Amino acid sequence: MPLLEISIVPVGTDSPSFSSQVTDEVRVIEEKDLKYEASTGLEGDLDDLWEVAKEMHQKALEVGPERIVTNINIDHRTDKQMDMDQQIDKVEKELD
Repeated sequence: MPLLEISIVPVGTDSPSFSSQVTDEVRVIEEKDLKYEASTGLEGDLDDLWEVAKEMHQKALEVGPERIVTNINIDHRTDKQMDMDQQIDKVEKELD
């Protein structure tokens, strides 16, 4: 299953804090019923991932910053099944 990592950074706001925007972005993810991790790594159907990334970007613009910088990384493996849990488990086992 494709994995998408997204980072949205508001620029030109009145405050250095953007936790309320992060909350709004997480609501967009949860409305799509996609699995996510705290680093805003998402897992799901590629079309759903693109759609939620677009919605998150638009949502961030709606709160009025002068500029938004959105970075997207997609890890789409086709040679074998992969999901977030497997990736996390593999790293945790290597640490033991």
